[in-house]
Amino acid sequence: MGVLKRAKLAAGLGVATAALALGVALAETAGSPLPAAVQRLLDCRSAPDATRLACYDGAAAEFGRLVASGEIVVVDHERVAKVKRQAFGFSLPSLSLFERGDKPAELQQISGVVARAYQSGGGLWIVELEDGGVWEQTDDEKLLRDPHKGSKVEIRKAAMGSFFLNIDGQRALRAKRIR
Repeated sequence: MGVLKRAKLAAGLGVATAALALGVALAETAGSPLPAAVQRLLDCRSAPDATRLACYDGAAAEFGRLVASGEIVVVDHERVAKVKRQAFGFSLPSLSLFERGDKPAELQQISGVVARAYQSGGGLWIVELEDGGVWEQTDDEKLLRDPHKGSKVEIRKAAMGSFFLNIDGQRALRAKRIR
């Protein structure tokens, strides 16, 4: 077998291995079938020796095209963690898709910085974070120092789906995420 053919076979096998890992993760998703492009790539494993490389080349090219067009999305653990952080405070059952393979520990708290803070007509604090999250106070706790742009915030899970919002180390407010 020539050097070029070996290089193509190695590249095809690398793509196949990545697709296989993705396929296994997707197969664990509540019995849902694999995308056709992934299944075609996996099926190349059983192709006869003479056609296996051509099979991998075609399937890998199709897989690459679908990834480039956004029809298939490949997600790594770093992106999963980022999505979970952005969604902290929301109850989104669709996020269970991101919990395949090695299950990372559930996010219990986040830190942030206040971009804007103001009081609603009822005197409750609305806190907008630099990352775009918006939290609203749900209790009548008073703060000694008003939050302001640049204030440090810690938000942690509390009992029964509620959250505590600590601003600049003060007594915690109960809060809910509104955006």
